[in-house]
Amino acid sequence: MAKNEVPKGEPFDLEKLQTLFEMMEKHGLTEVNLKRGEETWKLRRGPQETVSMVPAPMQHAVPAPVAAPAAAPTPPTEAAPAADAGPVIKSPTVGTFYASPGPDDPPFVSVGSKVGSDTIVCIVEAMKVFNQIPAEMNGTITEILVKDGEAVEFGQPLFRISQG
Repeated sequence: MAKNEVPKGEPFDLEKLQTLFEMMEKHGLTEVNLKRGEETWKLRRGPQETVSMVPAPMQHAVPAPVAAPAAAPTPPTEAAPAADAGPVIKSPTVGTFYASPGPDDPPFVSVGSKVGSDTIVCIVEAMKVFNQIPAEMNGTITEILVKDGEAVEFGQPLFRISQG
């Protein structure tokens, strides 16, 4: 087996995939094609910030996160007010936002909830892996910026928080 080859059946490294997404965003890339043995992955970002991952041998697609159409053209105008309104808790990965641990469970946090750096505020499911997201700061939740079950992108603000 060559140095960079991964044995068949090994899962794709989510941390490396996240790093690739960061590099795509940083360098303004809209498409990346990867090939590993017989497996081919295509990552594509479009006007609505869509990302798709299609493992060729399996012949199925992972659901692609899609930002709301109104949100895509307006980030420059929203960036300045957001900084004044308080810090935000951002998604560390691409995936699906879940406000509670289960469909019949209460949400982890709501507006007015006091959180500490270790407080779990939500779950982001990525490639069937449920990632608990900690607040990573102390404060009070002032706004929930996404809806339960909504697709989120890497670095997308999830909650606004007031500190102090």
